[in-house]
Parts: sequence; structure tokens; C-alpha cells
Amino acid sequence: MKITRKIGFIILLLSMVGSVYGQDRQSDTLSTYRSLIPTGKQSLLSNVDMIANMQMGLRSDYTDGNHQETKFRVEQFRLEIKGYVHEKIYFRFRHRYTSTFEPQSIDKIIKGVDFAYVTFTLSEKVNLTIGKTYADWGGIEFDLNPIDIFEYSDIIEQADNFLTGAGVYWQATEKHGFSFQILNSRTQTFEELYQGLPGLEGSDIPLAAVVNWRGKFWDGKFTTLWSYSLFNEAKDTFKNYIALGNQLTLDRLAIAYDFKWSKEDLDRTGIISRDVPDDIYPYALQNTLYYSHWTRIDYRFAGKWGFSFSGFIDTAKWLSDVDPQKTTDDWRKGYGIVPSLEFYPWENINLKFFATFVGRSYRYSDYAKSRVGAEDYDTSRFMIGFISPLHIF
Repeated sequence: MKITRKIGFIILLLSMVGSVYGQDRQSDTLSTYRSLIPTGKQSLLSNVDMIANMQMGLRSDYTDGNHQETKFRVEQFRLEIKGYVHEKIYFRFRHRYTSTFEPQSIDKIIKGVDFAYVTFTLSEKVNLTIGKTYADWGGIEFDLNPIDIFEYSDIIEQADNFLTGAGVYWQATEKHGFSFQILNSRTQTFEELYQGLPGLEGSDIPLAAVVNWRGKFWDGKFTTLWSYSLFNEAKDTFKNYIALGNQLTLDRLAIAYDFKWSKEDLDRTGIISRDVPDDIYPYALQNTLYYSHWTRIDYRFAGKWGFSFSGFIDTAKWLSDVDPQKTTDDWRKGYGIVPSLEFYPWENINLKFFATFVGRSYRYSDYAKSRVGAEDYDTSRFMIGFISPLHIF
């Protein structure tokens, strides 16, 4: 393997993408233009993959049963390039084009980049990863490819799921693996995320530690994905996060269940903070608790047909007593159901067409209703479209 030529070719390919896109027309020109990658050069890509992760379709949105809008929408488009530049050096880059292009103040990379990391093979059982990567904090929901998710539960939806740092993975036995990560605790500064609080200062070590266990039982039919994370949000101020993911796979049926629990000295998830106005509490909201029950069922009931169902219950509590009129810790419960019918037309390509319904209900406590005027509401949407991690090369 000629490493220097391969790296040079990848850099050349990336530099050409902008000019090629600028000249391309909307009509199909495949029959009139030569391949971007000459046939004689394609062997250089034998250890590199390019994947277009897509979820697109037509969606109709409703609030409290009233139609809001019907439109075509690109829900997900994440372009991924990954592979080996050496037998012991693996790289992965994934850019989410449906996110902001603003560079983040902490790690200086744009928010839309999910992955920009390099993994070094230290031994047969130990790998070292450095760069922007996923926080390996457990749960089946977050471990799935994002294009297969139509709606995330609250904790995952609001979190910084991709952070910069370093991590070690140890495949201790054939059935059990462990990882340990040290990451930035966020992508933005303390001042950008939180309003000032008397006596509270941003930490000079705003890092997070993540410990993860992946287990296999019953010949791999039952798997676990458990983790504990500790985030340093400010001086002597932390977020504790636990995720317990479990999945049972039986032939054409897979059943998953996650429990997630997030105890936050500062309201990092931010759902309650958005509801509480400054005239009640003008500072960064403290002492919140979020937890979630999430389940998913996937069933391939015929050769080309499948059905999936996701359901979840999200709970938000404000544990602080700074408001003298506070009567309960309960703030809000959110409920979600996501049934989906899927059709796989071809066996040799991972592409499916889908029709799905996403229903959400939000129910506030009497205290939240009387204190900040919160109101219960429901949202829903119908979608038809397609999903595919298209393997370009």
C-alpha cells in the first residue's frame, strides 16, 4: 500500500469537489462526462469508503390537530469518508449538511461536523481515538445511524452528542468491551450557554469523562450498551449522566430498551430554562433532573417489508427551591410514538422507502401552568420518503 500516493489522491479529490459541483447541471450528464475518478486510479480507494447518509421525503406537520405545512424536506444528509491510510491508522470524517456551519468557540470546528478523528491500533485489543468523535455514552437510540431515527427523545435531542477529545477502547474479551474518553464538556463557552450567576464561574477545565461497557450474551442475541458520564460545567458544578441500553435480537425481530438519567447542577439540557422567564429567575437555572424511557421494535415481517415502532416518555424536574411559590419538582412530561412501515425494494443495496407518523404530547404540571403560563400541546407529522446510506465507493 502506497500511503503517500493515497493521501495525496484524497486531498486532490476533496479539492476538486467544489469546482465539480459548481459546473454540474440538474439534468443527468452521466452519459456525456467521464468518471471523476479515472479507472487506473480507482485502486487507490480500495481502503477508503465514501457514504452519503440520507433521509428525505414529503412531510405534513400538525399542531393540536391543525395542519401547519406540507413540504419536501431533506431531514438528514451526512456525507462520510472513512478508511485506512495505514494498517494501524484509521480515519473517519462525517459532515452533517443539515446543521449549522458556524465554527464553535471551544473546539474551533463547525457544528455540522460529526466526526473528524483518527484511530490508532495500539494492539489487537486496544485502540486510541483522537479528534472530534461521538460521546460514547451508551444507549441503543444514540448508537443507531441518525438517518434511521425520525424523532429523538429529549435528552439526546438537546445534547452535544459529538465532542472533541481522546478515547481508548479495550476489547477485553470476545463478548465484552470497555471504553474511556476524555472530551470537551461542550462546544461553546460557559458565557455563551449560561447567564451569569452570582458566585459561579466557568471552569478552567471544562472536560467530560465517559466510561462505557458493551456486552454480549446468549451468542450475541442480547447486547448491552451502558455508560456513565461526568461533565464539568463550571467550578464545582457538574452534570451526571447514565445511559443503560439493552437489545434483544431474535431472527427477524429486534427489541431495544434504554433508560437515560441526567442530573444537572446547571440546566445543560435546557428544556426548563426555556420555559422560565427572567422575571422569575434571571440567572442560569440550577438543579434540574431529566430522565427517559425509550423503546424500539423492528420486525421484518416479509422479505421486502418491515415495521418499526419507537415509543418514549421524557420527564423533566426542577429540583431547586429558589422560587418561593414552587409547590412541586415536577415540570413536564413528554410522550412520543413513532410507527413506521418500510419497504426494501432491492437486496443488494441498503435503501428503503418509508411511511411514518411521529406523534408528540407535552403535559405540564399545575405549578408550571400557573407560574409561567405553560400550556399542554400536541404535535404530529406524517412523512413518506426514502432512507439510505448510499455507498458511493
